[in-house]
Amino acid sequence: MKVLYIAEIVGKAGIHAVKKGLKRLKQETGASFVIACADGATSGNGLGRNHAAYLRKLGVDVITTGECCFYKKDLVENIEKLPFVLRPENLNSAAPGRGIRVFRAGDAKIAVLVTIGQSGFARLHGENPVARLPVLLERLRQETPVIIIDFHAGATAEKRTLFAAADGGCSAVIGSHTRVQTADEEVLPGGTAIITDAGRTGSANSVGGTEIESRVREYLTGIPDWTREAWENPEIQGVFLDIGSNGRSLSISRIKRPVEPMEAPPLRRESAGEGESGGGSEDGEDIGGGPA
Repeated sequence: MKVLYIAEIVGKAGIHAVKKGLKRLKQETGASFVIACADGATSGNGLGRNHAAYLRKLGVDVITTGECCFYKKDLVENIEKLPFVLRPENLNSAAPGRGIRVFRAGDAKIAVLVTIGQSGFARLHGENPVARLPVLLERLRQETPVIIIDFHAGATAEKRTLFAAADGGCSAVIGSHTRVQTADEEVLPGGTAIITDAGRTGSANSVGGTEIESRVREYLTGIPDWTREAWENPEIQGVFLDIGSNGRSLSISRIKRPVEPMEAPPLRRESAGEGESGGGSEDGEDIGGGPA
């Protein structure tokens, strides 16, 4: 099975990159299944219901999220009706939605699991992902040997620990959250492909997909503003996986594909009353802040 993972989509530039580049990327790689992290797709933090539906229309089979999964009210209210949207599995059982599902990919099945780390997240707290892993993988292997884990975490040590614990039990563990693509992709001895972070899909000339100046200003003033999206040099980042019928990965390769820029970026709304200071969006009312 050939699987394409699109790294975290950030803002409208990220959605534009998927619109312009995903179809050709699927044709070139022969990917039969597409997973995309969209934790920052709406206004740079969170995912709105409309953007989720649009990404699905563009050819994404499964959408994963992270610590921003409940930042947009309309997604929280509708996530039970969107089986292709996954939130972290290791949250409290009372949380809406699901973090693990088995999907059809042609004649085969593929399981996708999302889990979140415990380090560095102030608003959302997950149970120990390493402790829960053996039971989850055993359950999934009864349905399919092809299992992909999106591990949304900020600490490299935590990611490397989960990689080691998962080796031989799943096809791949793909790190997300930091929005910076790392150059450490490999297939571990047990056949599990790993990368510390797949990167981001959106502006290459940015800090995590947002304007460089706004990030510098935040560090100088302490005032966060995640509404200022960057537009320059949009590109798709991610990884491509070639997985054998036994569930072991044959290879993993990084993707860093520029796409044609937008003709004219949307005008930024300067009025705080229109949602700028809170990161508001036409695709979802904010109920949280920017990424931790």
